[in-house]
Amino acid sequence: AQPILIIFARDPIPGQVKTRLTPCLGKAGACALHLKLLQRTLDTAMQCPDIAIELWTDTASPSPTLDKLIARNSLPLRRQQGADLGLRMHHAINHALCRSNRVVLIGTDCPDWHPHDLAEAFELLNNHDAVVAPALDGGYVLVGCRRNTVALFSDIPWGTNQVFAITQNRLQSLGWRWHELPAHPDIDCEPDLVLVPELLG
Repeated sequence: AQPILIIFARDPIPGQVKTRLTPCLGKAGACALHLKLLQRTLDTAMQCPDIAIELWTDTASPSPTLDKLIARNSLPLRRQQGADLGLRMHHAINHALCRSNRVVLIGTDCPDWHPHDLAEAFELLNNHDAVVAPALDGGYVLVGCRRNTVALFSDIPWGTNQVFAITQNRLQSLGWRWHELPAHPDIDCEPDLVLVPELLG
């Protein structure tokens, strides 16, 4: 079966995305940045051969903007399910592992993905149970699995600088063979905007 790349994204609705950037960019500006990051992520993913790409969002009724993006990229749309981010990721990975033996999940906040980064993650899953790319802020921007357990995603303080360290400990406790990829930035707060001047305005 084809490897599956899951992209977690929120519907680009002003006031509901990138809220930590609203004070400096305004609701419309923060939403516009979110949409550009989403499109950049999709553009990168589309350059990876021989993988299936799925867009998992937080809504059952996508906005016209998201509808156009889905149609333009011919993407299957699936809805995230779970009480918090960890349970939503666990559910999506479980769903994909029913159809593939290698699954990678990313969000849309990392601005510097290249196709070879994603290809490397899938390649590593040929010989590892999991692969994780940390974020510079202490979270992570990619997780790939060929097996799954809720223990890897539950009771984690999402959005804090403890996420990756806790995930490392969980992987070690599980006894899984896993690989740590290089760290990447993600765009969450005003200081991060210096990394994406070309996406502003």
